[in-house]
Amino acid sequence: MTKTPRKAHAVDPILKERAAVQLKRIEGQVRGVARMLGEERYCGEVLIQISAIQESLRSVAQLLLRNHLQHCATDAIRSSDRERREQMYDELTELFFKHIR
Repeated sequence: MTKTPRKAHAVDPILKERAAVQLKRIEGQVRGVARMLGEERYCGEVLIQISAIQESLRSVAQLLLRNHLQHCATDAIRSSDRERREQMYDELTELFFKHIR
């Protein structure tokens, strides 16, 4: 059985553009690391680039988390549907746990 993908409740257009720009930059960084490996560059230099990519991804995740809290989570938490609220609390707990690693 195929699960229907959920859509965001709302996405700030400015945030969406910022995330898209950052993701394109990250894409270029990943291609650069692949080239570095192909050129057998010094491992320490490659690892530094990988760390930079991870930080860039965390930055995009932070933008998306803020949007999720501002729109999707707020709407669910304010809902009169108790089950929906509880599901959102569980989701947020899981997201925070995964994000702080």
